[in-house]
Amino acid sequence: MANFDVNIIDQPTAKAMLVEFKSQRQDNVPVLKHPGHYILPDYKLTRQRKAFKIRKHTYLTKKFRSYVALDSANGHTLWMRNFGSLSEAVFWLETGMKIGDTDTDARFSYKKWKAAHKEDIEKLKDELRAKSKAKEDKKR
Repeated sequence: MANFDVNIIDQPTAKAMLVEFKSQRQDNVPVLKHPGHYILPDYKLTRQRKAFKIRKHTYLTKKFRSYVALDSANGHTLWMRNFGSLSEAVFWLETGMKIGDTDTDARFSYKKWKAAHKEDIEKLKDELRAKSKAKEDKKR
């Protein structure tokens, strides 16, 4: 396991987290069951307006080489974002910054961060490859 505080999850777990967050949205102090940092590989978030375009509905859609980062570390709010690479998703989860935000902040340059954490990112990628290989072997 990499030195990041990031867990790779599957689609049913991510969907359960979304449903739990939506069900507690009206509570004054929501308490989520799974606080932490999570990455869902091969999916993306899509939002559609329905019910006369008043309410936004969030869906998980399969997309190869796309990552959904889920941040519920404070235990009350679920933050979600789509990313095109695993390292960008981990960078957002670890620093709370988007790639474009780092242009003005010299302390957290994405390139420097990526170079400093290259081994940990590779370990996370290996873990992801092992999970997908185990999934393929299970299908056979």
